[in-house]
Amino acid sequence: MKKILSVLLASTFAVGMLAGCGGEKKDAAKSDVIKIGVFEPLTGDNAAGGELELRGIKLANKLHPEVLGKKVELVIADNKSDKAEAASVAARLIEKDKVKVIIGTYGSSLAMAAGNIVKENKIPAIGTSCTNPQVTANNDYYFRACFIDPFQGTVMANYAYKNGARKVAIIQEVSNDYAVGLAKFFKEAFVKLTGSPDSVIEVANYQTGDKDFSAILTNIKAKNPDAVFAPGNFTESALLIKQARQLGLNVPFLGGDTWETQEFIDVGGKDVEGASLSTAFDREKATTEEAKKFLDAYVKEYKGEPSALTALAYDAYLIAIDGIKRAGTTTDSVKIRDAIAQTKDLETVTGKTTLDKNGDAIKAAIIKTVKDGKFKYLDFVDVK
Repeated sequence: MKKILSVLLASTFAVGMLAGCGGEKKDAAKSDVIKIGVFEPLTGDNAAGGELELRGIKLANKLHPEVLGKKVELVIADNKSDKAEAASVAARLIEKDKVKVIIGTYGSSLAMAAGNIVKENKIPAIGTSCTNPQVTANNDYYFRACFIDPFQGTVMANYAYKNGARKVAIIQEVSNDYAVGLAKFFKEAFVKLTGSPDSVIEVANYQTGDKDFSAILTNIKAKNPDAVFAPGNFTESALLIKQARQLGLNVPFLGGDTWETQEFIDVGGKDVEGASLSTAFDREKATTEEAKKFLDAYVKEYKGEPSALTALAYDAYLIAIDGIKRAGTTTDSVKIRDAIAQTKDLETVTGKTTLDKNGDAIKAAIIKTVKDGKFKYLDFVDVK
């Protein structure tokens, strides 16, 4: 009986040891991976922009799949172009998926909605194309790969002024934080250039999802502006310009980086020919080795030319893994945050990236126009 009991105990001990070894192997396998969260609008009004950015992040992960000897696993979440959902998925990425860094998102409103989540949980986030200054304001845990709207607004105000505009109208998507902020900075810069507050002859508002702009445009046409600055989402902006042309309002239309999607051209057709916008990337100014690598890989993968949105998202991934590498840890999110904050002269697709004291990238701007159904390079504006 004692012999049988001894055998049973030995067997139980052996099984326990095997289970323990199996658990250790499983834990070891887990430790070979670092999770980076990605939250983008993959459905809803901003889906086209989110998809372009996701391309960049996936491409960067394909070309740079490891950091500190560990595989980088992307955990991708759809924020559905919705502020409440953006906050929810950011929380889920942190609490459930245990990500150590978050990348995203297209849409300043969506990024701002997740701001307190990343700050309270001390998980660094890197914005892709969210240009509103409030994304990083008073938030040590939010950074961005793109320039900000005070610079972008000034660039487009200077462009309008240099091209002869002395009276402009502004049409803003009032429910969109990005559009309202960019319109504000454009107005301030343009008034400073002209020396007259009367140089902005009208500021008109519309809501996200609106499709009929005839009343706004009829009023503006009667005031005879030299140009119209109309920052907003690509779909509404294209419809706006299309209706302006139908009403005979044939002045130049200017916008921001959200216009640089194929959907803007698809919706607007020939009516958006000549529309101009500020953006962050063009092949003509792609000078870094990383940019050449990115362009070659993108053309092979997608058989076309990349948007600045794709390039900036790629850069956000590079900023993340560079921060992890310099922090020397894949587990301590505070140390990773501190390293990201020190990013300086990092070679990225859109040039060498340095983050300022607010976590904002110091970046030049590109001005493009729509010509023959494509976005074409017009000018380069460096940071002064």
